[in-house]
Amino acid sequence: MIFAYIFIVLSIAIAIFQVVLALGAPLGDYTLGGKYPGRLPNKLRIAAVFQILILFIFTVTVASKSGIAFEAFYTMARIGIWVVFAFFIMGTILNLSSPSKKEKIVMGPLNIIALICSFMVAIS
Repeated sequence: MIFAYIFIVLSIAIAIFQVVLALGAPLGDYTLGGKYPGRLPNKLRIAAVFQILILFIFTVTVASKSGIAFEAFYTMARIGIWVVFAFFIMGTILNLSSPSKKEKIVMGPLNIIALICSFMVAIS
C-alpha cells in the first residue's frame, strides 16, 4: 500500500506542476522536450488541464486498486492499473530521451518512481 500512497503524492505534485503550466508559469523547459522554453502557448496550456484530468483518473485507479478508496471502481481498476503502468512506461521513455536536460533530470526520475509504484500496485 505504501506504493499507492507514494503514487498519489507524486500525482498531486505533478498535477500542481501542470496547474502552474496552465496558468502560464515559465516552466516550458521541463516539458515537451523543452521545445517551448518559458511560458507554453495557449493551446498547450489547455493541454496541461487535460493532463490534470488524466492524473486524477490515474490516481482514482491506483487508490481503488490498492483498496485505499473508491472501492466501487475496483473491478475497472484491476484492468485500468495496467493502462496507468503503460502510460508511465511511455512517459519514462519520452522524458529520459528528451532533448531538454531539465526534463530528463526532473521529470525522468519522477516518471520512473510513478512507473515502479504503478507496477507494484498492479501486481499486489
